[in-house]
Amino acid sequence: MGTDSQQGWVVGVQGPVVDVKFVSVEALPDIYEVLRAATADGRRLVLEVAEHLPGGLARCIAMASTLNLQRGVPVARAGQSIEIPVGAECYGRIMNVLGDPLDRKGAIASEDRRPIRRTVVRSASASQQPAGRPEFLETGVKIIDLLFPMVKGSKTGILGGAGLGKSVLILELIQHIVEQHHGAFVFTGVGERIREGNELYYELKEHKLLGKGMLVYGQMNEPPGARFGVASTGVTLAESIQRQHKDVLLFVDNIFRFVQAGAEISTLLGRVPSETGYQPTLASEVSTFHERIRSIRGEGSVTAIEAVYVPADDLTDLAVVTIFSYLDSIIVLSRERVQMGLYPCIDPLQSSSGNLDPDVVGEHHYGVALEALKTFSKYEELRRIVSVVGVDELSNADRVLYKRARKLQNFLTQPFVVAETFSGIKGQYVTTKQTVEGTERILDGRVDRAPEEELYMIGALSWG
Repeated sequence: MGTDSQQGWVVGVQGPVVDVKFVSVEALPDIYEVLRAATADGRRLVLEVAEHLPGGLARCIAMASTLNLQRGVPVARAGQSIEIPVGAECYGRIMNVLGDPLDRKGAIASEDRRPIRRTVVRSASASQQPAGRPEFLETGVKIIDLLFPMVKGSKTGILGGAGLGKSVLILELIQHIVEQHHGAFVFTGVGERIREGNELYYELKEHKLLGKGMLVYGQMNEPPGARFGVASTGVTLAESIQRQHKDVLLFVDNIFRFVQAGAEISTLLGRVPSETGYQPTLASEVSTFHERIRSIRGEGSVTAIEAVYVPADDLTDLAVVTIFSYLDSIIVLSRERVQMGLYPCIDPLQSSSGNLDPDVVGEHHYGVALEALKTFSKYEELRRIVSVVGVDELSNADRVLYKRARKLQNFLTQPFVVAETFSGIKGQYVTTKQTVEGTERILDGRVDRAPEEELYMIGALSWG
């Protein structure tokens, strides 16, 4: 267990918070250093030092349950922070926050290990975007490619309340992007349901995509320390792939749970919350995570797609607003559109993308996208009028625009590959060219004779 000067003992356990006493202040471990203890039933427990208290006390956060951890148990310093295995051996594997395997396939046989806590040092070689022209990343999802395009090295947030399909949309993006672009990906499950993690694993296995990705889980049954730290574990794996001059997709489901876990830890440590109830360190924690997701000239890019749970559908929630500022694209899921049966339920007017630019998508695509947004904006005004007086009371020009907008709204719905079991409709991958052409035909009136229901849940447009 190490020498006496490096050894402490447990003096208090309050849920996942453990106080460890050391013989002197000089013997105190560093912040984020790993301490190791054992429970009464022989289970090994990893503690991470969170803060120093007077009298040679180190207050720690447990990375697993503290059940059966007894007072007076000796605790040994590891002399390092949490380190995880990285490298090719991690492909197709599931690990936890500590880098231990969860898939019952034995130990991950990698000698290369990296600390999950890292300070980002800004330098001339670092940049938020890769050098040169931004590279458009086709997703095969019509409404995203048309109105909210992704580029390599960007950060995209999928925002929505409970049950709006954030996880389903992320699964579909993994399915399409990884299969089409043959890239590597890291999926980080932060505080989400165990069932979803299990389904993802078998979905990837079925579509033969498991070997292209690394999975890290810190699910909702685990203590806040594991849920909070697993985000750093995921970024560390993405960075390790990036250093091999590869482009990597980092999927995070759900980044709000990372903030939530931080709030739990803050409360357990006795910190006074801010006026909204979140931790006082909210901004720095979100910043520390997002600043590590960046592209570096001469190396690969990291493209982040993050699900963001919106409490009570309130987009002004402090945690959501704090996350906003680090995102290049914001895709907002609408409960109203779910009730209308429009899937994916992306609200085109509340969502926005900094990548919708002629330099990224080209002049033609940009013009069609702007016209589509203008049509949706006018449609929202007309929809309120129609609900009161009916469509027949509109002028001829407004009636034509109203009907075209409804057709475009239906055309931008799409059957998902990962939802085939539930919908009974074969999933579709639609190229950006097909999406732009279809949208243009609808807006030009070449599909005016088509019934709007025939444009619902289809892939590419065959009319006009």
